[in-house]
Amino acid sequence: MSRPRRLIREPGTEGPLTREQSQEIIGRVVKLSKADSVQAQLASNHSANTRFAANQMSTSGSIFDVTLAVQSSFGKKHAVVVTNDLSDESLRQVVTQSEALAKLAPDDPEAMPLLGPQQYAPVSAYFESTASLSASDMARAAMTALEPARAAKDLQVAGFIVTSAGSNAIGNDKGLFAYHRATSANYTLTVRTADGSGSGWAGADHPDWSRIDFEAVSKRALDKARASRGPVAIEPGRYTVILEPQAVGDLVQLAGGYLDARSADEGRSPFAKQGGGNKIGEKIVDGRVTILSDPSDAQLLSQPFDGEGFPLGEQAWVERGVLKKLYYSRFWAQKQGRAATGAPQSIKMQGGSSSLDDMIAATERGVLVTRLWYLREVDPRTILYTGLTRDGTFLVENGKVTRAIRNFRFNESPLFMLNNLEMLGRPERLAGTEAGGDIVMPAIKVRDFNFTSLSEAV
Repeated sequence: MSRPRRLIREPGTEGPLTREQSQEIIGRVVKLSKADSVQAQLASNHSANTRFAANQMSTSGSIFDVTLAVQSSFGKKHAVVVTNDLSDESLRQVVTQSEALAKLAPDDPEAMPLLGPQQYAPVSAYFESTASLSASDMARAAMTALEPARAAKDLQVAGFIVTSAGSNAIGNDKGLFAYHRATSANYTLTVRTADGSGSGWAGADHPDWSRIDFEAVSKRALDKARASRGPVAIEPGRYTVILEPQAVGDLVQLAGGYLDARSADEGRSPFAKQGGGNKIGEKIVDGRVTILSDPSDAQLLSQPFDGEGFPLGEQAWVERGVLKKLYYSRFWAQKQGRAATGAPQSIKMQGGSSSLDDMIAATERGVLVTRLWYLREVDPRTILYTGLTRDGTFLVENGKVTRAIRNFRFNESPLFMLNNLEMLGRPERLAGTEAGGDIVMPAIKVRDFNFTSLSEAV
């Protein structure tokens, strides 16, 4: 009887699986398979976190885990079984179970053959500055918020610092093998005033811990909280609005989910053409807007392949206001006689040279928005969403921020908003949109942003 093989690691070495380890494990799965075809996806991740609230440290910890998903196929029938046990016996059980379930599954009319070997652009998204952090490193970062809040006595801070070092690999019996490893450092901070009337938020994200200025992030949230005390109500309506990069990302990122060619071709998307077809080649937003995905972009550094192992390169979805491309799955590309693109794993909107101060100085009367929250779809045909402003909303008068104002509910579409563009800032990597992912957006100034009602929340 063979001795069970497990992933053995010494304490303190819980880094991601190497390319060689991942390839060896996937190779074992392939050798065990008796199906027509088999594909395995293997992910490993070591994450660490520090949380604080009410001006006190509250938790610190770390987790290491692996996930192996095995898909077995017989013709157009397929099934997936998942485990985090990499022993020999577990691998045999996972392969056997996936084959048994696949034989029972109905035919998938859109099943595609597995990919063979592919070429991937290298993306260097792994940084030792992040992977080798200690708990004390993270605690020192947290103190950039805790110390000034305690000294102020009328501010309460709550924040979360989380880092990860992970790998993702895909392989099959047709010769495909893809591997990517990456690190991530994310810091988000909310500051509330003791009287409950003010709230400030700031965040930062980067694969390289050393690129995050924790003191600057903390100061920004603390200053916003102080400035947002005692907000006054102003009438809802259409306003000139300056949205910080986070707020832009909260809304514009949503447009990425509608770039699917199939939805457009079937008439279910804002990019569907009346009478059939799609709007590729048509101007859809202001001519200064370019939206792209590029795994190797220095501000994105995202995974260069999708869940099938399909290579992802630079894709310009909107270029100078014109819809240049929609993304095609392998199935829909084959059906339509087009080239497959894979779905974007990241999104970036290129910017201009204006600063927030420039935008404020150029505004006679308007609203400055820190971020948006609780966004929900209203009309998928126009990407119309409703949501709330949050954690720092201010009135701008005669080129200056004059007072804090109550939060608004809004009804707005990124398409409408980007057709009302007045000024563009420099693109920044974002820390935490509702949809998540690698996102880079600029601050923007737009006209006629639609605020529909007031909100009591700070």
